[in-house]
Amino acid sequence: MNDIRLSKWKFHYNDCPDAWYKDFDDCSCEEVTVPHDWSVHMPFSKEYSSGTGYLAGGIGWYRTEFYLPEELKNKRIYITFDGVYKNSQVWCNSYHLGKRPFGYATFRYDITSQAVFGDQVNVISVKVDHWDISDSRWFTGSGITRKVTITAEESVHADYNGVFFTAPKVDKDNADILIHTTLLNESSQKAEITLSHHLRYDGKTYLTLNTFHSLSAGEKKQVTSEGNLLSPKLWSVEEPSLYQLVTEIKAISAEDSYESLQRYETMVGIRSILFTPDKGFFLNGESLKLKGVCVHHDAGCLGAAVLPSVWLRRLERLKEMGCNSIRMSHNPHMPELYDLCDAMGFLVMDEAFDEWENPKNKWWTGHNVYPPRHQGYAEDFPLWHEKDLTDLILRDRNHPSIIMWSIGNEIDYPNDPYCHPLFESMTGNNDKNKPAAERMYNPSKPNAERLSVLSAHLTGIVKQSDPTRPVTAAVAFPELSTYIGYIDPFDVVGYNYKEQWYEQDHKRFPDKPFLGSENSHSLSAWKAVRDLEYISGQYLWTGIDYLGEAHGWPVRGSSAGILTTAGFEKTSYFRRKSFWSLTPFVYISTAREDKEPFSEANKHEREWKEMHRSYHYIPGESIEIRCYTNLPFAELFVNNKSLGRKAYNDNLGYIPFTLPFEAGELKAYAYTDAEAHKESASDFLHTNGAPCGLELKCWSPEEKLLTFNKDYISSILSYDGLLLKQIEITVVDGEGYPCHSDSTLLSVSIKGGTLLGLDNGNLSDLREYSSSERRVYNGKLLVYAVVPEEGAAVLTVTGNCLKEENIIL
Repeated sequence: MNDIRLSKWKFHYNDCPDAWYKDFDDCSCEEVTVPHDWSVHMPFSKEYSSGTGYLAGGIGWYRTEFYLPEELKNKRIYITFDGVYKNSQVWCNSYHLGKRPFGYATFRYDITSQAVFGDQVNVISVKVDHWDISDSRWFTGSGITRKVTITAEESVHADYNGVFFTAPKVDKDNADILIHTTLLNESSQKAEITLSHHLRYDGKTYLTLNTFHSLSAGEKKQVTSEGNLLSPKLWSVEEPSLYQLVTEIKAISAEDSYESLQRYETMVGIRSILFTPDKGFFLNGESLKLKGVCVHHDAGCLGAAVLPSVWLRRLERLKEMGCNSIRMSHNPHMPELYDLCDAMGFLVMDEAFDEWENPKNKWWTGHNVYPPRHQGYAEDFPLWHEKDLTDLILRDRNHPSIIMWSIGNEIDYPNDPYCHPLFESMTGNNDKNKPAAERMYNPSKPNAERLSVLSAHLTGIVKQSDPTRPVTAAVAFPELSTYIGYIDPFDVVGYNYKEQWYEQDHKRFPDKPFLGSENSHSLSAWKAVRDLEYISGQYLWTGIDYLGEAHGWPVRGSSAGILTTAGFEKTSYFRRKSFWSLTPFVYISTAREDKEPFSEANKHEREWKEMHRSYHYIPGESIEIRCYTNLPFAELFVNNKSLGRKAYNDNLGYIPFTLPFEAGELKAYAYTDAEAHKESASDFLHTNGAPCGLELKCWSPEEKLLTFNKDYISSILSYDGLLLKQIEITVVDGEGYPCHSDSTLLSVSIKGGTLLGLDNGNLSDLREYSSSERRVYNGKLLVYAVVPEEGAAVLTVTGNCLKEENIIL
């Protein structure tokens, strides 16, 4: 049986004490599609927490029905939730199955004894309790935010997440293969079975491993299959080759015939990873800098209910920029995101927690606006941390993209909550507007030495389930943490924003590999990685803007990303591309020239100056042009008049020009050397006229993205016979040039489909996300629409003084 996906649910907001009961009348409940996040369907209000994006939490109930055919009566039946935020309780046919507090955990229940078959209906009821909306430093969402599936298995089967593929020794000629399988006999009789693993690539089997086993009734046994693969196709960033591991369990009858019991398919990759103290990171024996970004799990107007194709578009943009690594901040993410990283060639730091047994500050009325609140995962850590962490490792350990496990983010942040007598003599990353008491040693707070005990404990939990990958954590305060044993258990040490300690601590800990686990977008932070061979890489905070962690009303999210919540590129995206990408390119950005000349005193301010794509100023006023390029020379033209060819300035990170504004066209040509006659890259920018039209483009992935794993990517995006369309709208003038500064209000409607949301990337826009109207921001708007796989839908967009446009989806 193929998995049954439970997508159609009834939803009731607020508590409903009898909704667990199978025969409860849910006719008045709202019909919703899972994944579902009720928070983003609520209005923004400053009465809610700034930390979680000024959106409501509360209590919600979900109910759904499904039928199971009679032939499944002798099978084991399971229901799997990829994520429910949070404090979920689940019932099947009025039977309570259990609870799971952690909103990012994937979990499943055995419903074999509760399920009914044939024409009898099964009812699943789920209570979600997210009343404590100041439970996080960022937006979490509320509800069944990830997919739900029903699975049927034989009584003799592999345990949940019980197939573990490893390749302990790999080179281009050979790969040693070890496959650990946990077998389970839930029948009342002894079982004689054969276990087969087939390693397939592009439809052809390259390796088959067969073993025979005897399982007594109720027995659980771990077995290992070993083999050697010749000339393996190695998984890499450039060529993410994936094998299909087909696992089959067959029963051996008295006549020595074989009856198929169970079949599993797992996508795996063969690669070697190595972090070294002196030379950095190696993938398949080749040195590689990790050019990474941190991401949170939300997607703007969709909240936490994100479909995989949203991530495909985002990851494509990041890949084009030169990004090769993703840090899953600061919790387990949806399973499909890891699948896409496998298929697209991203390296992953998989992170478990943002806090352990003591809570961090949670901001209610703006970042660092006191007093804070202290709800969060610390309430569940004592009882649940081992299961939550183990379940993450077991779920994700077959992903070739994952190269390290992070057990925590900034757990050691000073006075938040851990403290230590050494803190008196330390200066660290305390924000300047904190009260004086927060800058001082406070003996009443938890002692930071406790962290060394916990870091060793959690590292041990990881190693029990996966000894093949290094363990790390994102260290916030190495000035203290390196003296109290906190980093001692880590195989790799990650520093957040502490590049100034790299050289000293590399000498203090010569056996430890180091990397930047969270970094600013500054040029100096990148140079610390680029110029120090022993630093494995960096992870920018962040790759994409996110909801929550807001500094104060009406801003409802963080603009730390290089992509907006709508997935549109900021100027900082192209700056970063000039640092990371190997594909020749040049990009023009503009701003009014500063009155004060450049100096060391204003260097930092100039670096963060807001640059624009618009070329629309007062005639004659002095304009600063920054050409971001990965080539050593660029020449700028204004209306075909050259301003000369200039060299890249490594102190600035770009090629600067100044000129008096003259309406028309800017052209930039970039060259490999000062005398080259043929440019290697070019860019154009025009002074736009009045807005009068709309350009509608339905996004689809570039063909080069689908060179590898095209069919697998298509399977990841499958959504119950529906397709998610992402329509990028640009306001243009009469000649078709983008109006980069426009903010026209647009109205969107659809026939033959459903609007999921409109996102412009403006984190100060307080219009409800459920609205079918929204202003463009910087001349752009993104529309999410769901349409059937067969048939056509028509999207219509209108705006004041703009020509109506339609697009067939």
